[in-house]
Amino acid sequence: MARNYKKESRNVGNKKDTRKQTVRKDKEMTAEELAENFVFGHHAVVEALKKGRGNKLFLLEDARGERIDEVKELSKEQSVPVKWVPKQKLEQYSQQGVHQGMVLAITPYEYLSLDELLAKSPEKPFFIILDNLEDPHNFGSILRTADASGVDGIIIPKHRAVGITPVVVKTSTGAVEHVPIARVTNLSQAVQTLKERGFWTFGTAMEGTNYRSWNTQGAIALIIGNEGRGMSEGLKKSVDELLTIPMVGHVQSLNASVAAGLLMYEAFMQRSDTGTSL
Repeated sequence: MARNYKKESRNVGNKKDTRKQTVRKDKEMTAEELAENFVFGHHAVVEALKKGRGNKLFLLEDARGERIDEVKELSKEQSVPVKWVPKQKLEQYSQQGVHQGMVLAITPYEYLSLDELLAKSPEKPFFIILDNLEDPHNFGSILRTADASGVDGIIIPKHRAVGITPVVVKTSTGAVEHVPIARVTNLSQAVQTLKERGFWTFGTAMEGTNYRSWNTQGAIALIIGNEGRGMSEGLKKSVDELLTIPMVGHVQSLNASVAAGLLMYEAFMQRSDTGTSL
């Protein structure tokens, strides 16, 4: 089947520096604010520092080692102040997460709009759309695989879904700093916009085309459904094709991040073999 794609001029505007000091008195900060303003763990802290998002680095008192030296040096290069604090303080900032002796106060994550994501993407992008994903570990794992498999961007809804949290950042091992993420008000409208821009859209379901027969060429968008409910019925009806992953065991479905990983690498292998730029 022939596919025609609209060619459009895409320009990326200059991004203003909106870096702000995010550290406030501990007693004033809610759990939501802690999630927006801190990342923890070695990989997440290093990647955030490299991207210039660090405001203040908190290190465990008397901590030593190569990783501590690395983040101290990065902080010095970025003119980010360093403060040595007790374990209780790091546990508070990380909300009892595995912080590895380091927590970084950051500028809150800046999501893209769908238009901004399209503007900075290659001619024939590969996007992942997350349909009300709720588990931050799944989101982080998907981000990690998306970075490894050349996904050009991820689209998430603004409401009733997990956003960028410290757990997502840590689970992604820093991939969140490299995979563009757009947040939209309405996923159905976003899918329609992509189709108008020449994208082929695909969903995941128990019954559908075997994913090994999936044609991944051109501009494509793959929807991964909610962990428990799967894809919403409205989105199922709007996609061009539903894909399924064959299973022979007793379970009825795979973990969302595992299913997404299989599909992302299927697309990666096909698009790489034919020389399609990711």
